[in-house]
Amino acid sequence: MDQKISIKIAERTFNLTASSPEQEEVIRLAADAINKRLEAYTRKNPGKTMVELMSMVALNECACRIFAQRDVEAQKSEAEQLGKDMANYLAKTGK
Repeated sequence: MDQKISIKIAERTFNLTASSPEQEEVIRLAADAINKRLEAYTRKNPGKTMVELMSMVALNECACRIFAQRDVEAQKSEAEQLGKDMANYLAKTGK
């Protein structure tokens, strides 16, 4: 069941719809992460516009997502290789 929620990012309120409690939790966590990163960039870069700061936040978050995707792909590949190695070992030992 869809639930209407409100989140605040950079002092602006956004009304959204979450399709599950899990999605609501993830949206709220994402908004918190964005606000924390925005706060840090604002302190480190006084005088930058909100567009510049939000662009830096977006770039950082996308870079983190890409790193995480690459890590997952590497772990998946490693798990597949370990499965093959185990199958070969068991085949050689006759088990």
